[in-house]
Amino acid sequence: MSIHLGGPRGGGDYGGMEGAENEVVSEINTTPLVDIMLVLLIIFLITIPVATHAVKVDLPTRMSHATDVKPGNIALVVMGDGKIFWNEQPLQDVSMLQSKLTEVSSRRPQSQIQIRGDMNAKYEFVGKVIEACQQAGITRVDFITQPPKPH
Repeated sequence: MSIHLGGPRGGGDYGGMEGAENEVVSEINTTPLVDIMLVLLIIFLITIPVATHAVKVDLPTRMSHATDVKPGNIALVVMGDGKIFWNEQPLQDVSMLQSKLTEVSSRRPQSQIQIRGDMNAKYEFVGKVIEACQQAGITRVDFITQPPKPH
């Protein structure tokens, strides 16, 4: 029986057995740690796009800049129940709006369309007005909001 001290990794051989199988390994095996880190990285990369779409958004209620009110501007009012007004004149349906917008789009310069949507109006109703403007070839549409009240 012999004890050999001072092996290649600082350990020794005990019991007379020689070879790499009997060496004491004093290093930390980092392979499982790297595997776990890669799995976590993949999970984060997959879930981040989903998380950004699930964020609730509060729509702005403030006015960014003053809007010029010119005599030729056309005010489209969208009520909460979906009724549409053309400069305070009620419209029967979206097709009537479409024909009036087509007439306006042929003018040079085009009149400015200002949409005044009621706070309780659904996006569906406002979206129909925007779609009608787009189909008629209106190049500029403004959204009118109420300025915030001073505190």
